[in-house]
Amino acid sequence: MHAILVIRTDKPEAEIGLFDGYTQLAYNTWLAHRELAETIHIKIGELLKSQSRTLHDLEGIVVFKGPGSFTGLRIGLTVANALAYSLSVPIVATEDPAWLENGIARLQQGEDEKITIPEYGALPNITPQKK
Repeated sequence: MHAILVIRTDKPEAEIGLFDGYTQLAYNTWLAHRELAETIHIKIGELLKSQSRTLHDLEGIVVFKGPGSFTGLRIGLTVANALAYSLSVPIVATEDPAWLENGIARLQQGEDEKITIPEYGALPNITPQKK
């Protein structure tokens, strides 16, 4: 499989990468924190451009599903799901320390979750609405 996009957004430092099978083509880490929604698309575009690729060259997506930051995971998985759906490519989400290797292996075995769901690690802390 060629041109696999990997995304990890469970902590303030976000990570994206581009792989050809298990071979890393490019990897980018940046302090996204509260600017993840504004920067993730730009960073993906820069990553692809650095390898003379476009979104249409992607053949699969691996995303870290947690546990971690509620907002970070929500943004990262939403971007990953939207890309997978719009490009008609398979997507898998993993949550273990070897998330990247396991995710690539699952893609190469033909797995496709279609839609990935975050694993936050705890129940959400929802505060009552203020009047």
